[in-house]
Amino acid sequence: MEIERAERPVELKEELLRLAFRVYKSTGGAYPALEWAENKPSPGDFEGFREVYEPFLKFRLRKEFDELYLLRAESGRIAGTVALVYNLQGKDVWWVPKEIMGGRVGLVELFMVDPEFRGMGYGSRLLAFAVDRLREIGKIPYVITFPNLDAYSYYLKKGFREVMRFREFVVLRG
Repeated sequence: MEIERAERPVELKEELLRLAFRVYKSTGGAYPALEWAENKPSPGDFEGFREVYEPFLKFRLRKEFDELYLLRAESGRIAGTVALVYNLQGKDVWWVPKEIMGGRVGLVELFMVDPEFRGMGYGSRLLAFAVDRLREIGKIPYVITFPNLDAYSYYLKKGFREVMRFREFVVLRG
């Protein structure tokens, strides 16, 4: 399986929404965190998840992500994703502390692996690809996550280190 760049990310919205829901369901509603939602849907409520997450995903696909990459299974289904955000000027990224809003920052975002494909090395491949790609374009890789997620220890295991806490988030540098 090759990692491919999504040339028209908005056209993948429905497929990405379903992937995000499978991840949400498998994490018991922990990821995506939906921290802005007053009433988080239950992990089994796809329509409730769609109502909360779809507008945010659509916004991110149109206005936030600079590059989106996919890893597809042989069936054609998306097995994993990773997005890069590195043109931060003028973007509404309230979860990024001002201290790292400089020109060399590159964020790893929308990093997900379908639960069906976990444990196969896809996450490692996608993360290594994202870090290499950011460095290739002269950016320093950062991740902003929550300290209580499994992802936090995963990033630490992959060589990221915590550089600061910001609101309810933790900022990691690769």
